[in-house]
Amino acid sequence: LTSLFEKFSINLVLHAAAYKHVPLVEENPVIGLENNIFSTMAICEASQKFNVEKLVLISSDKAVRPTNIMGVSKRISELIVQGFSENTKNSKNSTIFSIVRFGNVLGSSGSVVPLFREQINKGGPITITDKNMVRYFMTIEEASNLVIQASSLAISGDILLLDMGSPLYIRELAEKMITLAGLTLKNENNPKGDIEISYIGKRPGEKLYEELLISAKSEKTSHPLIFKAREEFIPSKFLFNKLKELKESLSNFNLKNIFLILKDLVPEWENSEV
Repeated sequence: LTSLFEKFSINLVLHAAAYKHVPLVEENPVIGLENNIFSTMAICEASQKFNVEKLVLISSDKAVRPTNIMGVSKRISELIVQGFSENTKNSKNSTIFSIVRFGNVLGSSGSVVPLFREQINKGGPITITDKNMVRYFMTIEEASNLVIQASSLAISGDILLLDMGSPLYIRELAEKMITLAGLTLKNENNPKGDIEISYIGKRPGEKLYEELLISAKSEKTSHPLIFKAREEFIPSKFLFNKLKELKESLSNFNLKNIFLILKDLVPEWENSEV
């Protein structure tokens, strides 16, 4: 990072790097947390050191009342960015640290669209975890444009939300994709159909639906599709002391301590092990 920041005159950092697949991080919590949390710390430190004009963390709706390790790591990443913003206000550094939080991007790595397309090409079945599974979706182009526009609106410490439109049942998306492929749904009403939908049960840490707000409050901005969240954050001194403890516990693979620290930082995290 230091080499890159020294070589190029960077004025805007869009930090999207993370292990983002829920089951992968759920099975590898120590490495997932270490990567997602402390890469954010390192990028914030580099941005501050080189007095970058703006840093924007690309966050996720999974950071809101998280039920999985990946969501917790994204929530703590949000807190880190806000912590740097708080410290910047008391220094000569002028970097604007902000966050953009939104839902699923259609066609991105690990999204259901390429998976469903592959399953349809193989003749099915399409696998869905639960018939009531609901998600917000946005195209890559929409998300990219709105993130860049949000970065221009951001004031340091802001969490900006993208209007994701109406949520969609995953089964409805699957049915539409079957129809668009020129095929028919195979079910009790149409036993001679082409593609069947199979419900395989929720994966560990998976929610039936996602949210964009921790509290119920948001404010309008000058852009009709971008809103500002009004949420509390942790004082930076407490946060960074806890992160030192977390780093030590991660290096020792001490899961009990890791989960206790995570619960201190993200009390709304739903975890039966704490």
